[in-house]
Amino acid sequence: MYFVTVGGMSGYVLFSTTPNGRAAVGVTDSGRVRLLAPGGAPREWRVLREWPTSVYSHTDLMLQMGAREEPARAEDVLATLPPETLG
Repeated sequence: MYFVTVGGMSGYVLFSTTPNGRAAVGVTDSGRVRLLAPGGAPREWRVLREWPTSVYSHTDLMLQMGAREEPARAEDVLATLPPETLG
Protein backbone atom coordinates (compact mmCIF):
# COMPACT_ATOMS: atom_id res chain seq x y z
CA MET A 1 0.00 0.00 0.00
CA TYR A 2 1.12 3.56 -0.56
CA PHE A 3 0.16 6.90 0.99
CA VAL A 4 -1.07 10.18 -0.48
CA THR A 5 0.31 13.32 1.14
CA VAL A 6 -2.33 15.98 1.69
CA GLY A 7 -1.32 19.62 2.01
CA GLY A 8 -3.00 22.42 3.88
CA MET A 9 -4.14 20.47 6.93
CA SER A 10 -3.99 22.99 9.76
CA GLY A 11 -2.07 21.83 12.82
CA TYR A 12 -0.09 19.15 10.97
CA VAL A 13 3.47 19.11 9.67
CA LEU A 14 2.64 15.88 7.79
CA PHE A 15 -0.73 14.46 6.80
CA SER A 16 -1.08 11.39 4.57
CA THR A 17 -4.02 9.18 3.69
CA THR A 18 -4.35 5.66 2.38
CA PRO A 19 -5.11 5.51 -1.37
CA ASN A 20 -8.90 5.40 -0.90
CA GLY A 21 -8.97 7.69 2.12
CA ARG A 22 -10.01 5.00 4.60
CA ALA A 23 -7.34 5.99 7.14
CA ALA A 24 -4.82 8.78 7.67
CA VAL A 25 -1.57 9.32 9.54
CA GLY A 26 -0.74 12.79 10.79
CA VAL A 27 2.12 14.38 12.69
CA THR A 28 1.01 17.41 14.66
CA ASP A 29 2.87 20.68 15.11
CA SER A 30 3.55 19.54 18.69
CA GLY A 31 5.23 16.28 17.59
CA ARG A 32 2.47 13.75 18.16
CA VAL A 33 1.46 10.98 15.77
CA ARG A 34 -2.23 10.52 15.06
CA LEU A 35 -4.11 7.68 13.44
CA LEU A 36 -7.29 9.15 11.97
CA ALA A 37 -10.54 7.92 10.46
CA PRO A 38 -12.71 9.80 7.95
CA GLY A 39 -15.28 12.15 9.46
CA GLY A 40 -18.69 13.05 8.15
CA ALA A 41 -17.63 15.82 5.78
CA PRO A 42 -14.93 16.07 3.09
CA ARG A 43 -11.47 16.75 4.58
CA GLU A 44 -12.88 16.05 8.06
CA TRP A 45 -11.01 13.50 10.17
CA ARG A 46 -11.48 12.12 13.67
CA VAL A 47 -8.61 11.00 15.88
CA LEU A 48 -8.63 7.30 16.78
CA ARG A 49 -5.31 7.19 18.63
CA GLU A 50 -2.56 9.69 19.43
CA TRP A 51 0.92 9.23 20.93
CA PRO A 52 4.33 10.99 21.06
CA THR A 53 6.62 10.46 18.08
CA SER A 54 9.34 9.33 20.50
CA VAL A 55 7.21 6.28 21.40
CA TYR A 56 6.42 5.06 17.86
CA SER A 57 7.23 7.23 14.87
CA HIS A 58 4.97 7.97 11.94
CA THR A 59 7.62 6.36 9.75
CA ASP A 60 7.36 3.10 11.69
CA LEU A 61 3.57 3.22 11.45
CA MET A 62 3.61 3.94 7.71
CA LEU A 63 6.13 1.16 7.05
CA GLN A 64 4.00 -1.29 9.04
CA MET A 65 0.83 -0.20 7.21
CA GLY A 66 2.60 -0.13 3.84
CA ALA A 67 3.44 -3.82 4.10
CA ARG A 68 -0.28 -4.67 4.12
CA GLU A 69 -3.32 -4.15 1.95
CA GLU A 70 -5.25 -0.96 2.57
CA PRO A 71 -7.49 -1.49 5.61
CA ALA A 72 -11.24 -1.55 5.07
CA ARG A 73 -11.55 0.86 8.00
CA ALA A 74 -9.05 2.92 9.98
CA GLU A 75 -10.22 1.12 13.11
CA ASP A 76 -8.72 -2.09 11.68
CA VAL A 77 -5.24 -0.58 12.12
CA LEU A 78 -5.69 -0.20 15.90
CA ALA A 79 -5.14 -3.92 16.51
CA THR A 80 -1.78 -3.76 14.73
CA LEU A 81 -0.34 -0.95 16.85
CA PRO A 82 2.28 -1.77 19.48
CA PRO A 83 1.31 -1.49 23.17
CA GLU A 84 3.45 1.64 23.60
CA THR A 85 0.88 3.63 21.62
CA LEU A 86 -1.83 3.00 24.20
CA GLY A 87 -0.47 5.88 26.24
